[in-house]
Amino acid sequence: MHLSKALQSAYDEQYTDTMTEWREVCGKYKAANILKVCRNHRFAKALECGAGEGSILKFLDESGTFSQLAALEISDSGVARILQRKLPRLKDVRKFDGYTIPYPDKTFDMAFCSHVLEHVEHPRILLRELKRVSNFQVFEVPLDYSASVDRKTGHFLSYGHINIYTPSLFRFLLKSEGYEIVSELLTHTSREAIRYNWYRNMALRKTWWRELALGLFPLAVFTRRMLWGRKRFEEFGYSAFTCLAQGISELKIF
Repeated sequence: MHLSKALQSAYDEQYTDTMTEWREVCGKYKAANILKVCRNHRFAKALECGAGEGSILKFLDESGTFSQLAALEISDSGVARILQRKLPRLKDVRKFDGYTIPYPDKTFDMAFCSHVLEHVEHPRILLRELKRVSNFQVFEVPLDYSASVDRKTGHFLSYGHINIYTPSLFRFLLKSEGYEIVSELLTHTSREAIRYNWYRNMALRKTWWRELALGLFPLAVFTRRMLWGRKRFEEFGYSAFTCLAQGISELKIF
């Protein structure tokens, strides 16, 4: 199994200077979420699968939590930019085909995919490889689902999201592939990331009413939680789902 030529071509030149600062802003919070779900465990060797240009690796390296880091990435531009960072704890960086992980069984204490599986054509194949090469796994996915998601196909495809998840749908995917969920976290997009997206990516004018909307966000979240109820809010009210999991068995049907 290999990455399709269309996807490979799309990602080969994905990582350029124009988006580095944006990815660093997002990477800081993604790294923090990884550390939160792993806080009751100690992992010496960790592998990032789908490392992009290394923004998450940067913050994990700075945290000192892992003694050795390794990275896999499908794009030439991503690999080049990871290597340019010269991270002290990053011991190995490799380009791979998107599915076959070039390491022996149980090489790593933990492997993680942050905002990767929503881009993968055959996620179950990658999940099986991650389970093979590591003892524990961390995943983070965006929660893109809405009742009108089918009318936003072009929007999601424009930035590579070909799989749509809710927390329950992602838990089902993991559990059906023999994973046990150890800890999990639901998060909202940070105000820093929202501001950057509004004022830098989208070039919106900074106004008092936009800043007021950000300031009132906690109240809006509280109100929605009260109106929707806990279960519905946890399924549809957050921006991302992060979990520490352990692959303990294989897909079993019938």
